[in-house]
Amino acid sequence: MSSPAPADARRIEVDPARIARWVAGFGERHGTPAWTAGEGTLTLAAPDGAQAVLEPWLPACPCPDGEVEALPAWAEPPRAVGLVLVRRGGYAVGLAEGERLVAHKAGTRYVQSRTAAGGWSQQRYARRRGNQADALATAVADHTLRLVLPGDPRALVVGGDRALVRDVLADPRLAPLAGLPRRELPDLPDPRLAVLEQALRRGRAVRVLVSDGA
Repeated sequence: MSSPAPADARRIEVDPARIARWVAGFGERHGTPAWTAGEGTLTLAAPDGAQAVLEPWLPACPCPDGEVEALPAWAEPPRAVGLVLVRRGGYAVGLAEGERLVAHKAGTRYVQSRTAAGGWSQQRYARRRGNQADALATAVADHTLRLVLPGDPRALVVGGDRALVRDVLADPRLAPLAGLPRRELPDLPDPRLAVLEQALRRGRAVRVLVSDGA
C-alpha cells in the first residue's frame, strides 16, 4: 500500500518530451535527488526534503537509474491512442498518432437532466432520459467503431460522464478496446474538438506528485 501524500503535495502534468528538463530543474532547485523505482513510478527524493513521484502512462522497463537523458523514452506513451469523451451535452471521439489527432468527430446531443417531479411524471421523465442516454451511447459507439478501431489503438483516454462512457464501451462491437490501458479524465468540460486536443495532451502527460518538504 502506498503511503499517504504529504499535506503540501500538489499534482502536475508534464509532457513526456519535457520530463528530462523538468527533472533537471527539480535537481537544480532542491539538490541532486536519490532515485527509487516503484511499480510503474519513479520517486525522486531531494536532500532538502522535497519529493517528486513520476507516473508515466505505460513506463518502459527498466526504469532509468539517475539517467536524466533516458527519461523521455521511459515516459513515452503508446503511439496509437483512442479517445472517447462523453457528457450529457455532447461527445468527442478521436484517434491519435503520437501528439496528433488523425481522426476525430465531435457533436452535441441532448440528454435531459434529472427532475424533481414525482409519480407518473417522474417515471415518464426517467424513461425519456434513459432513451436519450441510450441513443447518445449508441451514436458515440458508432463513431468510435468507425474512427478509432481501424487505427488499432494501444491505449485509451476516456473522460466526462463515467456512466455514459461505461455504456459506450459496453457495446459488443467495441470489445477490442475493453482490455486496453486506460487513463480517465472525469473533470473535462463539455466535449468539443479543443477539449479532445486537451484530453490528448493530458492523457499523454507524466503525472507528477510534488512535495516541497520541510
